[in-house]
Formats: sequence, structure tokens, C-alpha cells
Amino acid sequence: MRIAVIVALSAAVAGCVSSPADYGTSLSQQDPKWATPECQQARAAASDYAQREKEHPGWGFGVLLGPYSMGMVAAVKEHEQQQRRLLARQMHLQCSSQKLPKGLDFDPAIYAPKKEHYP
Repeated sequence: MRIAVIVALSAAVAGCVSSPADYGTSLSQQDPKWATPECQQARAAASDYAQREKEHPGWGFGVLLGPYSMGMVAAVKEHEQQQRRLLARQMHLQCSSQKLPKGLDFDPAIYAPKKEHYP
């Protein structure tokens, strides 16, 4: 049980990336890139993601399945954090002429699915 609590707390701390839709509101609407079709698509994708994120079962679902499902819930939260970072990075690149902030300056390939090699 102690391990489940540690996993849950670490996942909660790891999930502190703000939503891409919220990040989009922090960008300047005076930027020339803001009105481009690419920026509009990025904002729409962030809005769609925010809506989907509200609809999934979340932590309550893990509690219903018991302490052994906390690892699964932690993995889902980690994946959500990665998706938020990727969408926020995409939105910044499409909607802002400013340099990428330090938190979004990473290689997006690190979140790409890994190829599995089975024997």
C-alpha cells in the first residue's frame, strides 16, 4: 500500500504541466503568427485535447480498481503530461515568434513511441 501512495504522489507532482489551452491564452495575440491558419489549428487541437482530458475517468477510476491499479493510473498521467508538453510546444511554434521557453525547448522525438523488438 505504501508503494501505491508513493506512485500516486509522484504522478500527481509529475502532472503539473498546465493545459495547452491555458498556455495558448498566455501567448500574445498581437504576434503576427497568431492569426495564421497553423496557429488556429494548434489552438483547436489544444481545445480538443482539453475537452477529452475532462471526459476521462481520472483518479477516481484508479481508486475504484484498488491499490494495484495505481501504477496504471500513474502511467496514464505521465502520458497526459507528455501530450500537454507536446501540444504546448506545437502551439508556441505555430503561434509565437518568440524563442521557445526553457520548459518547452526539448526534442519532441523523446516522446515518440518506441519500436518494440520481440524475439
